[in-house]
Amino acid sequence: MTDLFNYHRRQTIDVEIGDTPLGSNYPIRVQSMATVSTNDTEGCVAQARRIIEAGGEYVRFTTQGVREAENMRLIREGLRSEGITTPLVADVHFNARVADVAACNTEKVRINPGNYVDPARTFRQLVYTDEEYEQEIKKIENRLLPLLDICREHHTALRIGVNHGSLSDRIMSRYGDTPEGIVESCMEFLRICQREKFQNVVISIKASNTVVMVRSMRLLVAQMEKEDMHYPLHLGVTEAGEGEDGRIKSAVGIGALLADGIGDTVRVSLSEEPEREIPVARHLVDYITQHQGHEPINAQPYEKFNFLSPERRVTQSIEQIGGNHVPVVITTDNNYDNYQGDIRPDYVYSGQDIPSDAGADKRYIVDFDQYDGTPFTYPLFPHTAMPLIGQVKSPMKFLILQYGVGTEEYLACLRKHPEIVVICVSRNKNTTGEHRALVHQLAAEGLSNPVVHFVGYAHSLQEKSLLQIEAAADMGALMIDGLTDGLWLANEGDIPSTDIAETALGILQAARLRTSKTEYISCPGCGRTLYDLQSTIAKIKEATRHMKGLKIGIMGCIVNGPGEMADADFGYVGAGPGKVSLYHRKQCVEKNIPEEQAVERLLQLINSTQSNTTS
Repeated sequence: MTDLFNYHRRQTIDVEIGDTPLGSNYPIRVQSMATVSTNDTEGCVAQARRIIEAGGEYVRFTTQGVREAENMRLIREGLRSEGITTPLVADVHFNARVADVAACNTEKVRINPGNYVDPARTFRQLVYTDEEYEQEIKKIENRLLPLLDICREHHTALRIGVNHGSLSDRIMSRYGDTPEGIVESCMEFLRICQREKFQNVVISIKASNTVVMVRSMRLLVAQMEKEDMHYPLHLGVTEAGEGEDGRIKSAVGIGALLADGIGDTVRVSLSEEPEREIPVARHLVDYITQHQGHEPINAQPYEKFNFLSPERRVTQSIEQIGGNHVPVVITTDNNYDNYQGDIRPDYVYSGQDIPSDAGADKRYIVDFDQYDGTPFTYPLFPHTAMPLIGQVKSPMKFLILQYGVGTEEYLACLRKHPEIVVICVSRNKNTTGEHRALVHQLAAEGLSNPVVHFVGYAHSLQEKSLLQIEAAADMGALMIDGLTDGLWLANEGDIPSTDIAETALGILQAARLRTSKTEYISCPGCGRTLYDLQSTIAKIKEATRHMKGLKIGIMGCIVNGPGEMADADFGYVGAGPGKVSLYHRKQCVEKNIPEEQAVERLLQLINSTQSNTTS
């Protein structure tokens, strides 16, 4: 049972992966995946070396055919000749025979249940009788058992890696595109491993949608506990993108699970050089695991809260906060004119400064002892000033609260003053746990005051990425749990408040709570990538970044392409060497376009589709 308030690592069995074992008795491992062709032995050795020098503890390679699977032996020999013993992982799709070969030449093999036996997902609505469905399961068993025997013989670990974007049509026919279907896709393989007493298994469930990824992984843990399974877990948000957005999105999804002690190895998937993934993963893991040994949080979960399928907490609407409003962003500043375009906060805290430009598009929060009733300004009270709240007239008031500090007083105050928006703060190392505790307490007491989460950091401008990772990780579980009516990020350092506002909006977008800019669902690339991924992403971003609310999928190949970007508006997918296919939602609308024409054709498709929509 997950403890919502106190950090404990989930207990797992140990899995042997070369000389770097995995599980709850070992540190959380970080890893990456090579992007060069697996047939390029020298290139693979060089790239693996860079990943390992950056701190990678496992290195994965795509093995799309038997030739690539056989070449893994030469790659391993090349690294071993340099004294490098880091375990290597083969990534297999579509061809089960390749997994058999790879298991002889690597320390771990990843197979995808969506295409290990089943053909590629077609999005057709198929119907299976119970007997036909069982025959399909038998087909999996007949194909998986030889692989398990090979893995036993060669001491090779197996990763059962489910991707949301490549669920089989068979799973889709019975469960639909749901977390339950994602989990069942995994459990079908796990039950065979369990029955055969093959324990050297790692599991992953990945999605580009952080909400789907977190909910599916939570459900998987619950189902495994129910069936007495305790395998270690590999975490990742697939197709997270690149740059700041990719880091934030990964930290939201991975951080939400790590905060609950779920996860034993991490891969941050960025559309960048693979060695750049390692420092992000390492900081994320180190930041969350420092919660270990925090001051205990004595709290009880709200009895109607559903950890496996949470819904947004019902709150009252106060001005623009709570109710059905999207979560707000608050920053600390004294000049609203610093913010331009859509990247602007909803409220600015100006402290002791009384603004002269307050208005419907410039709303300020000021210290209660300076508040003079100016329209579109609102008073902020520390918890010590609660007795004075009734003396101040304002349609909305903000009150700073920390869980357990003056509990009876603040519960009574909130009952009396429904116009209060709670600013939740914490001094506990486990920020997420203490913020959760306060919101659960308010729900249990029947209070519907909105809650804005305040989290503070101390980073220089050069460390901005660390603030983004930490804030996204702290907020991940709170947002997935539906406990967030707003976010107030603060920082002691020289990071501009405009950057902090953009980070807050990016975190909310990564959790699918609010859209403020174009979203790019781009894969990290691998040996299957069929065009220059990084330069293509840059071109598409430059041409479309002004299209607020649009989702664009940019995929190196077809493996997860149409499925992982199923909720994208448009897709750009590698179809063959130098060839690209374009998608509108799930529908392929142009095939095998020459790469040099593809970006321009994508822009034409977007413009023509949007023109038809508005005409």
